[in-house]
Amino acid sequence: MLDLPPEFTQTIQNTFGEDGKSWLESFPALLDEAARRWGLTDIRPVPNLSYNFVAFANILPSPSGSPTGVLREGVGGEGEIILKLGVPNRELTSEIAALRFYDGRGTCRLLDADAEKGVLLLERLQPGNMLSTLTDDEDATRIAAEVMSQLWRHIPENDGDFIQLKDWFAGFQRLRGRFGGGTGPLSKRLVETAESLSKELLFENKDEALLHGDFHHYNVLVSERGWLAIDPKGVIGPRGYEIGPLLINPIDRFLNEGNPRARTERRIGILSEMLDMEKDRICSWAICHAVLSAWWSIEDNDPGWGEYSLRCAEIFTQVRLSLANQEDDARS
Repeated sequence: MLDLPPEFTQTIQNTFGEDGKSWLESFPALLDEAARRWGLTDIRPVPNLSYNFVAFANILPSPSGSPTGVLREGVGGEGEIILKLGVPNRELTSEIAALRFYDGRGTCRLLDADAEKGVLLLERLQPGNMLSTLTDDEDATRIAAEVMSQLWRHIPENDGDFIQLKDWFAGFQRLRGRFGGGTGPLSKRLVETAESLSKELLFENKDEALLHGDFHHYNVLVSERGWLAIDPKGVIGPRGYEIGPLLINPIDRFLNEGNPRARTERRIGILSEMLDMEKDRICSWAICHAVLSAWWSIEDNDPGWGEYSLRCAEIFTQVRLSLANQEDDARS
């Protein structure tokens, strides 16, 4: 029997409400069922659980001496895998669909899953160091661009299995509804900017593809197959959105080390060149994501994250203004 960290249980309840409470009550039975179904032993939760239960585990060998069931040759090391359990929801089912579609191209492999119960069995990446561990930010940005470009695929025919980016940005309507047409604790100026930019960018719908949807330094790990992404949301929308989550990370040092504005400008320069994307478009999507993320923090009862996201949005707004001034100077 595993004791779940109180911070994790609180996050589940804050985010998923009654569904979260029911899931927490059923968690011991779900974990036991997964262990029996796949012959799992030595289940060890990863540090700092967030919105899902994630653990390292081993798969018992079959009578013939090989790992049972789902492991394929070269996958999972010596019977080691990742077990993931979450409250069944739209994002989790979309993640399963995305992992099946990618089939290990740019991501970890999905070994098996039960979407109805919110259970996934995943390839364990070795050594598994996160992109956030790199000290050279420019190198990390280049690696991120390379992995990102591997993930962007044509839209699958069964696109109903995936999240639509426009549905995420409908969150601004919920924000207005919650605060009687206002923006509550969020900056009116920043919200209006993000609303206007996102409406324009979504209408233009340039370079639509299947995106990761939550691409950042903690979701890119090094492996024997190179740098790979984990935890894709499976989102259909313009490619520029993908860069937003990357630019506000890593959260433990982006705003606290050096000059975040200068770092943002260097990152945008690298990403613009490697991904063949206009700097202004990158910056505009970054503003949209940061403000949307701040709204999500209100919905999830996490005001600290919202404050951080708005600080990032302010920086991106300054960079975008600087880019516009540079263009004006170049024309004059």
